[in-house]
Amino acid sequence: MKIENNTTRQHILNCGYQLIARQGFSNVGLAQILKHAQVPKGSFYHYFKSKELFGEALIQDYFTHYQIELETLFNAPHINAYDKLITYWQRWIDAQNTQGVVHTCLVVKLSAEVSDLSESMRLALLSGAKNIIASLSLCIEAGIKDGSIPIREAYNSAELLYNLWIGSSLLCKLSKNSQGLDQTMTITKAILKNDVHF
Repeated sequence: MKIENNTTRQHILNCGYQLIARQGFSNVGLAQILKHAQVPKGSFYHYFKSKELFGEALIQDYFTHYQIELETLFNAPHINAYDKLITYWQRWIDAQNTQGVVHTCLVVKLSAEVSDLSESMRLALLSGAKNIIASLSLCIEAGIKDGSIPIREAYNSAELLYNLWIGSSLLCKLSKNSQGLDQTMTITKAILKNDVHF
């Protein structure tokens, strides 16, 4: 299989993502990535000076694509902000139920694994997560303005909700079912509607 030079880097990232989303970062060796991508070692090191820098680039690439999808949803016309947010989290549940581990969230997959192994990868994950929270916050602010979300604190609410979904996703990996995510959706709707009773 011949890969054109201008797409080789992205091809390696795509193939690496498929492996790492399934097996984790530490369990995937360079030889596996090269074999899966069908590229020579020299091509890998031309774009990535080390496996750690590859991991950092992989995380940044993941969040770039994730952010584009998020902005497409949040900029959709004729849908109020509340419905956009619920659509976002419903897609999160659907991905857990139907797409399998290959399409898992890298924040969920890698945070615990690499945070103590690589400072650059930890910071890339943290930066990506903060950008998602910022986007959620902007959507909540839009909901406050359009009247679909009757709460006051956009950023704090976005941060709380993202933390809830990440934590719930981690527990779902342990239980192998999405019941926790369904509960988190119920809590999310209550928080956004300012109707939380514990």
